[in-house]
Amino acid sequence: MEAVTGETLDARMMRRAIALGGRSGHELPFACVICRDGEVVAEATNAVRQEQDVTRHAEIVAMAAARRALGKRSLARCTLYTTVEPCAMCSFAIRESRIARVVYALRSPMMGGHSKWNILDDAELSRRMPEVFGPPPEVVRDLLAREVERGWLAWNPLVWSIIRMRGCFCAHTEPAGRATSGGAALPVGPERRRGFFRGLFSGT
Repeated sequence: MEAVTGETLDARMMRRAIALGGRSGHELPFACVICRDGEVVAEATNAVRQEQDVTRHAEIVAMAAARRALGKRSLARCTLYTTVEPCAMCSFAIRESRIARVVYALRSPMMGGHSKWNILDDAELSRRMPEVFGPPPEVVRDLLAREVERGWLAWNPLVWSIIRMRGCFCAHTEPAGRATSGGAALPVGPERRRGFFRGLFSGT
């Protein structure tokens, strides 16, 4: 399903997630907001570096907070908004949590649990293991992707240039390619790229 336009509830919640990601500090600016019946239940940014735990993605942190807030394991009737397509790990957790809708901005061609691994759309999960996995959620993609791109660029132009160059995240209207900032390519040596990215993702 393609993204809706205009200042809908989805747009307001995604803008809330974008603003939240802008306050992520030393973490990568992933952000997630979960709402039910139009009310925010929980929101979170990445906590990978803060907690020295590679599993503490924004979606995982937000879903845990939502379960505590609602006092139940199931997050049925909830919509999850995230600035970047959930990875495979988060997508399995979304299915187990029985989230009803997932709305994301940037696609993740390498790690995405929707466009790459098809976990969010996989009906066989709930057909064969209904005790564990909820039905496939409705998925809205590409919502405010350009705004999320601008947020990542503002957070760290160097990191965003590497992400774009590698094709890790992208808006659907542009093919992955060499990243630029202000119209100029950002040259970064391979050793510097590896060391810089390794530190970001490992939390060191």
